[in-house]
Amino acid sequence: MSPTVDDLRNEIRRSVGRHDRIESTAFTKEALAAICDAVGHEIDGNRLPSKSRMRAGILRALGESDEADPTEADRPFRKAELEAIASALREE
Repeated sequence: MSPTVDDLRNEIRRSVGRHDRIESTAFTKEALAAICDAVGHEIDGNRLPSKSRMRAGILRALGESDEADPTEADRPFRKAELEAIASALREE
């Protein structure tokens, strides 16, 4: 059976040292920053960028998107994107 979106989000959270969420929620800025660090997308340490900018950077770092425009990532990750992130983190 294929993992659910919530299962994938929690797997990713555990992979980057964050805690599981019981309720279905998108990633916080802090969780996105941890994912950025894990996939090699550098962010400015003084202030966290917008969620869409971090999502776009994560997708670019994984080769899932060539877009530099964060408006293309102005939504939570889709299941296929979560699967790609989880897979990349498993390989580390």
